Amino acid sequence: MNNNIKNVLSVVIVLAILILAYSAYIYSNSFANSQQGLSSRVFSVTGDGKITAIPDVAKFTFAIKTQGGLDIPNIQKENSIKTNTIIDFIKSQGVDSKDITTQNYNIYPKYEYYSCPITTIGIDSATPKPCPSPKIRDYIIDQTISVKVRDFTKIGELLSGVTEKGVNSISQISFFVDDTDKYKNQAREEAIKKAQEKATAIANSAGFKIGKLITIGENNYSPMPYDSYGMGEIATFAKASVTPTIEPGSQEITINVVLRYEIK
Repeated sequence: MNNNIKNVLSVVIVLAILILAYSAYIYSNSFANSQQGLSSRVFSVTGDGKITAIPDVAKFTFAIKTQGGLDIPNIQKENSIKTNTIIDFIKSQGVDSKDITTQNYNIYPKYEYYSCPITTIGIDSATPKPCPSPKIRDYIIDQTISVKVRDFTKIGELLSGVTEKGVNSISQISFFVDDTDKYKNQAREEAIKKAQEKATAIANSAGFKIGKLITIGENNYSPMPYDSYGMGEIATFAKASVTPTIEPGSQEITINVVLRYEIK
């Protein structure tokens, strides 16, 4: 009796496995056929959206270098006094503390090297004179600070002011859009609208109706910060009787979309 039950169960299990396998085959085959049919009944359109944005942030970096003697604490104190004076000036021009960042702070020695000429001993022989090892002559502190400026009317005055207060060099000034999301949203809306209009025009010309939207893809092109002034402008800022005028220009933010529709 037990053997009969086992045999029946074995048959049932085998049949269940066969049914499941057959169902999976039918489903996969049906899905493949539907996809093959779908691929021949779709079309794609593209659309570009471009928004011109005016940069709202300028960024520049400056370096402060302090050198003198072997007393590192004293050099640090001198460097700190100079740096704090410059930062206080920058803040007085309306720049927020969060927009002032120390990028690097380095302390390194400057060595003095000796030149030791060959000393002749006798007629035909020459031997080098013992040469002292290099020694540290000074320590140098090199500090670099970056500044973001949101009020462009202050840029010229800031550049001239930090130079007058002891900045050793100013790097390139770059302009960029702080928050690009709102411009990307506007460009995306324009791109989708153009793609939809193109899809309608194609359907009307080809004599078919547009079905459901199957997929949508997107590429965006955000502007890179661009530079206005380069290295070496510090001399111009220091000597100019009138502070320089800085123009931020404009930047284009582009969104490209690809819409894939079903053909009815």
